Amino acid sequence: MSNLFLTSSFADVAPLFPKFAGNPVGRSVAFIPTASLVEEYRGYVDDARNAFRTLGMAVEELDIAAATLEHIARTLQQNDYIYVSGGNTFYLLQEMRRKNADRMLVDHINQSKTYIGESAGTLVLSPDIACYAPMDNPAAAPELDGTKGLAAIPFYPLVHYRSEPFAEVCEQILAAQQDKLDMRPITNHELFAVRNGTIEKWMVEQVV
Repeated sequence: MSNLFLTSSFADVAPLFPKFAGNPVGRSVAFIPTASLVEEYRGYVDDARNAFRTLGMAVEELDIAAATLEHIARTLQQNDYIYVSGGNTFYLLQEMRRKNADRMLVDHINQSKTYIGESAGTLVLSPDIACYAPMDNPAAAPELDGTKGLAAIPFYPLVHYRSEPFAEVCEQILAAQQDKLDMRPITNHELFAVRNGTIEKWMVEQVV
């Protein structure tokens, strides 16, 4: 059983989160920005943090690259939701494996705790992340041994579809992989709502 709110850009679809999870006011989220820490631009992390607070939620930061195993386990356990930010998917997987956080996260997902993924935080749930190399630099994760993902979903999301600055590389990935993998694109204003094996694509109305 799983409850997954999988996005390209959480801040852009945050208004749909209460529809998915119910009233989140007063709830808490384990906020994992780890994937962003090797990136130059991190504005989306601040945007997500602010979006959670606008929803009335308490945010507890958790950098799995720096935290102890005990702190990771405790933080994941004591918060109502888990959020994993965008950034470099290969670095994220490397640090998850290094701290055994990949198994912890899968356990929580299997126990129906709501997991919120943004960009890299969405892609890492795929069966394998090798196909995302044109979008994320694997060199950011020199200690990563293999590209098998957490396999919490049976398909391959393609985040930031038709959204700059990723529009061109998304088309390249889709052209290369669409006949080989179950590749499913979402724009920054779309998300996958996964509940109990049912996968739906939702879209927020864009304000022009």
